[in-house]
Amino acid sequence: MPDPITPSTAIPAAKPVSTLPESEPGSLHALILQSLDDDQAQEIVSIPLEGKTSVADHMVIASGRSTRQVAAMAQHLAERIKHGGFGHVRIEGLPAADWVLIDAGDIVVHLFRPEVRNFYNLERMWGFDGPSGAA
Repeated sequence: MPDPITPSTAIPAAKPVSTLPESEPGSLHALILQSLDDDQAQEIVSIPLEGKTSVADHMVIASGRSTRQVAAMAQHLAERIKHGGFGHVRIEGLPAADWVLIDAGDIVVHLFRPEVRNFYNLERMWGFDGPSGAA
């Protein structure tokens, strides 16, 4: 009969690998990425826009599993930005919650249901083909 697994022979649990892009600790960008991660957003991508447009410095794109999750992520994010001292944000698309746009000034956040995200494919439009950053 095999020996039972004891704490000294157990395989340590793997730490989850963070796929979030690097950002300045305490910055609005870091707060947004952490909020989305905390709310279990899927496929979080941050596209640097400096030099490409004057609209924003970053575009963050993420997916939620349902309209309910997309709406909740957007509302949580708006609250966290306000409580973090970064001011108020403008939110568009919240009633339908298929695609919610959050304008946080220097950062624009797009939250999608997966089907809608695939249809519009914003990453490709901005010359960003995926989480690896390969354009």
